[in-house]
Amino acid sequence: MDAVAPAVAFPPPPPPVDLNALPHVGIVHAHDAAGQVSAHLADAAQHAVHQAADAALQVLGSLSGVLLAGRAALVTTRVLAAAAVRAADEQRCLERQQQLAATAAKQWEDAAFAAVRINARRRALLARVARAAAAGGPDGAPPHPDLPEPLDPIDKQLSDLRQKLARSEEAVRQAEERHAEWEQQRLAAVLRLDEEDDDWQRALRESRQRALLRFSEERTAEAEGRQVPRQASGPRTPTGLDAEAVRRTGAEILGELDPYAASETAELAAESVQNAVRRAAEDPHRARTHLTAARKFVRDANKHAREIREAQERAALHYDFLVYETPEGAEDLAPAPEAVALLRRTLDEGVPLNRAERDLVERSVVERRSALEAMYVREQCAGAIAELARRFGGHTESGRPEGQEIRLDWTPDGWEPDHWLRATLVEGELRVATMYRGGPGKRTVAQSALDDARCKETQERLAELKKITGTLGLGVEFTVERTEGALPGVLGEDAVVLNETPEEDTDRSPHVEKGPRQAPRHRTVGGDERR
Repeated sequence: MDAVAPAVAFPPPPPPVDLNALPHVGIVHAHDAAGQVSAHLADAAQHAVHQAADAALQVLGSLSGVLLAGRAALVTTRVLAAAAVRAADEQRCLERQQQLAATAAKQWEDAAFAAVRINARRRALLARVARAAAAGGPDGAPPHPDLPEPLDPIDKQLSDLRQKLARSEEAVRQAEERHAEWEQQRLAAVLRLDEEDDDWQRALRESRQRALLRFSEERTAEAEGRQVPRQASGPRTPTGLDAEAVRRTGAEILGELDPYAASETAELAAESVQNAVRRAAEDPHRARTHLTAARKFVRDANKHAREIREAQERAALHYDFLVYETPEGAEDLAPAPEAVALLRRTLDEGVPLNRAERDLVERSVVERRSALEAMYVREQCAGAIAELARRFGGHTESGRPEGQEIRLDWTPDGWEPDHWLRATLVEGELRVATMYRGGPGKRTVAQSALDDARCKETQERLAELKKITGTLGLGVEFTVERTEGALPGVLGEDAVVLNETPEEDTDRSPHVEKGPRQAPRHRTVGGDERR
């Protein structure tokens, strides 16, 4: 599966009653729930095929949207940021009526990834504000950020989504900067940095402003998927013996603390500065040593703050994906209560996940994404068969027999009443067979001739099926496993396993086409199984 077609919605759940278990003779015409599934597949396939190349006409389907969110949950922050940049560029090109090189599917992926990321930043910020409000500060709780609702790409057109993305990005950025300033003031109060004279205050104020500017530049650079220009080494340690110069340098060092720096490490930095000031006149070498230590504490605190911020945003991203519930009337996804509880704890309490907990969360995300991909492939394969029937006539029926992800029977015009095509999807393999109605046994010369004619037509239909699946975002390569004859069965019933030759008919080789299962096409980054 190379790309996610944008317009795919969640399918209705399978019928509550196994139609194949009902006694019947001859052709089964499945109505009610199964009929609704077939109608849904035909409509979705026709819509997807005719609009696959036109992003502007599409709205994002529910299944496509949550599958893209699942893919976003397993890529790096830099990949998400790069997608956000492309989404903004693509919107500017659209407004200028410039042609885009990216396909509709790729444009939707970029926009969906950007929406997932801004929602994660939004949730992580709200969690930080809630924790800060619970802990309190010198001037009370922080102001509650004024943020728009989370972005929901489902049923949105691409241009509308990208415009909402731009507004949400700006709102979240401003809210992050306001809260960072509040956190900086809180940290200064904890360290009692505001209790010194005017020179100290001036140096500290200028350094704080640089730190806030640095914070803003880093968040902007992350949003734009680029590196922040390398920061200068910071204030030099004075070479003279002037205690005031040492104090001024110490204030500049402390002012560079990240607004979210841990108080414990920041206190160590403040203590080193105080020791440097105290030693400046009598032991300048020791003063320099203390300032160097303070600078290291600040650097370590800032690095840790950035790591915590990124971990919180990734936790928010995973949380949003794992708590998603399918629309009413759609097939459910398996819940992941243990992983959700861990993510809820890390957001509410700021407690980082340990390695075992991260692995559990990652497995839950991978399992849910894999379930969605299987559902998506099933829908697209079914849609491809439905599109074949729309183009060439005939009727289709679908079912979910035990052990198969989906089974589809298509009777092309002119094939009734004795022949049809059966497609089954099992563990990522799409298998297509020419079927005849009846049981195993010898076929007459006339029957065999008709079987062979239908098998020849099947080859032609498979070429069309390959084109359709490609349009729908699936890469399918068919290979011929058996080259003669057809398989016996009952239309609408799972009467035969396609990869077994009936023992009663050993001198004929049924005609089965197989779309081989391929390894998923992805890139692993960072050595931690993220794709």
